[in-house]
Parts: sequence; C-alpha cells; structure tokens
Amino acid sequence: MGTTKKPIAVVIGVGPGLGAALARRFADEYSVAILARKGDYLKDLAADLRASGATVLDLTCDVSNQTRIAEAFRAIRANLGEVEVLLYNAGSGAFGSITEITPDQYEADWRVNAYGAFVAAREVVSGMIARGHGAMLFTGATAGVKAGPRSVSFGPAKFAMRGLAQALARDLGPKGIHVAWINVDGSIDIPGARGLKPTLRDPDFLKPEAIAETYWHLAHQDPSAWTMELEVRPFKEKF
Repeated sequence: MGTTKKPIAVVIGVGPGLGAALARRFADEYSVAILARKGDYLKDLAADLRASGATVLDLTCDVSNQTRIAEAFRAIRANLGEVEVLLYNAGSGAFGSITEITPDQYEADWRVNAYGAFVAAREVVSGMIARGHGAMLFTGATAGVKAGPRSVSFGPAKFAMRGLAQALARDLGPKGIHVAWINVDGSIDIPGARGLKPTLRDPDFLKPEAIAETYWHLAHQDPSAWTMELEVRPFKEKF
C-alpha cells in the first residue's frame, strides 16, 4: 500500500455504530486504519470505504494484548505512515455486583478500556512529539464519571481510561498534542439496540454520525481553545 500523502487516522474498536461512523467521517480527508477484535465486519466496511475512494487498512487486533497492538501499529506505519489522530473507541463491560463479577472479568474490562488505551497511546506518541502535533481522543462513558451498582467492573475501567487521558493531556498538551476524553452519556443507536431497549424512541438515542461529527471537531480545534473533556447525550437523557 505504501505511505500516503494524507494524514493518518487510526480508529480502534470498530463495529456497526460509533466506530464505523468515526471511520467514515475521517476517511473523507484522512487515510484510515480500522481495528477490531473480529474481522468480518471490518472487511465489509473497508470494502465499502474503498469503493468511495478512501484509503483504508483493516486489521484484526485484540487490544488487551500488547503484542497484538504492537504488530498492528507496525503494519500501520509500514502501509500508511505515522499516525496523526488516534481514536480509541474500544470498550467492553461485564455488568454485575461485586458478588457476581469475577476477577478475570474485572481484569478483562480493565485491559480493553484502560490498558489497551495506554499501549496504543505509546505506539503513536513518539511520532506526534517529533512532529509537534497530533490528537488522541478516548471514548468514555457515564460509568467513568459515576459508576452504578452494577458497574463494579466497567466503571473502574472507564475511570482508569479517564485518568489516563487527563494525565496525557497535561503531559502532551505543551508538546502540541491534543488529548480529550468524551463521555458518551446514553444509548447509541446501533443495530440491535432498539430490540434491547424497546421502550426507547428516536429522541432517546445518540446518533453515531452526530457523535462522530463532535470527534471531528475535537480533532481539529485551535490550540488556543482545546477541549479536554466533553459530554454528548440526547436532550432527553437524565444527568
């Protein structure tokens, strides 16, 4: 594929919801690498984006595994180039109380939400520092602000991701790198979501394309007015 003249954006955690919307939005002006644990949907999305003229590299990657992340970024650098924008959208959660969640589930949630974010940030930071610019955006959740009684595993994992983003923002901002954490406060309108929550109607859901537009804005803010944390929610959501 070779390196491209377009800037490079990486979307980690791509499914038929926000991840796909981010890939589509950034593919308009970036070469994009899209990563997910399962490759079937990735291949279909990549083919669709390429048909519209986009440059896309699709890679299956288990973001809880440091070796797999390193391999993916070697492929990105070899095929596309150095990363300008990192969009870390990976997230998983086992929900239950302290008597229901196992230590393995707790660790698995931490690895996907916080550990993978740390390793991915390390993979791109050297190039961003060398160039003096770049952006890292991390998808958070309400549980990273106020964890509910059944968020004993997911909540701490998102809190850890939020803490990582705060530390990175303080460390890397003076080096020209914009780091932000986005609290997605509500249900995203993805395939299957309405079946799981039949009482919800259109105004109750966050539209993936609308959230992606917010990410686009964050990634291109002027350094004199950077946003470090941001919330997106339907107007009907209680907060």
